[in-house]
Amino acid sequence: MFRIKINIILDSIIDIDTNLFLFLNGIHTPFWDVIFYWVTSRVFWIPFYLVLFYFSYLKFKWRAVYVLLFFGIVLSIGDLTSVKLFKEVFERLRPCHNPNITDLVHTLQGHCGGQFGFVSSHATNSFALAVFSGLLLRNKFNYVFPVMLFWAALVSYSRIYVGVHYPVDLFGGAALGSIVAIFVFWLLKISNKKLKLKLNNL
Repeated sequence: MFRIKINIILDSIIDIDTNLFLFLNGIHTPFWDVIFYWVTSRVFWIPFYLVLFYFSYLKFKWRAVYVLLFFGIVLSIGDLTSVKLFKEVFERLRPCHNPNITDLVHTLQGHCGGQFGFVSSHATNSFALAVFSGLLLRNKFNYVFPVMLFWAALVSYSRIYVGVHYPVDLFGGAALGSIVAIFVFWLLKISNKKLKLKLNNL
């Protein structure tokens, strides 16, 4: 009986998720197609990497090179866990691969990506980067965090627009990315104490 109730709840969540996806994905125009084509591209991320490293340099000077290593760790763990612990475990088809709705899905240039979509690696990595940079720079550049959160949310939404992720994929990725960021920031603080790196105001 308990298992039946759980299945009913899960089916309801999936139905809501699918309907919300179809509603949001159905809102598109040629103008926004161009905008979100670039927003969803990883090339769009490069200026943010450069700006974050610049801010890190302003705060930590030459020690920013060490901090840059932890940015790499954040993205590596986020990417790995989103695939190995979620996509390959839950095996939830992307909406553009779902035979029940594929004819209703709006994609850009026919691009659909890998077979499985839960959780979104884009959402995981963008929120991991946003939360980590917010924690890292909050004492000197407190406006970085809200700007990065907006960027992460925009990148995540773009995945619905281009038809490759459901909303739940994005919420799951955002939660995973935030956890990864907090964990790696904790590792940075530990290493700062152990190695006496003198990274002030962490």
